[in-house]
Amino acid sequence: MVVLNAFLGKVETQIINPILLLLAAAAFAVFLWGVFEFIRNAGDEGKRAEGKQAILWGLIGLTIIFGVYGIINVALGTFDLPDIKSTIKGG
Repeated sequence: MVVLNAFLGKVETQIINPILLLLAAAAFAVFLWGVFEFIRNAGDEGKRAEGKQAILWGLIGLTIIFGVYGIINVALGTFDLPDIKSTIKGG
């Protein structure tokens, strides 16, 4: 069981954490792009609607990513692995 825990810890640190970070950055970029489009095209209702849509999808993406982050921490706690915060800090 020790080998499995070590393997799962490395998978989390080397694969899952960078993927979550990349997806969170992408969702935040979509959100910011939507805000930019919404403000820049204040006079054009069609473009504002596109900005609103990007804001909505960015928020949905961030909500899903933070939900996954929480689920992973619950699963890690179940298997007595260190949580994501402690693996990011280095132990």
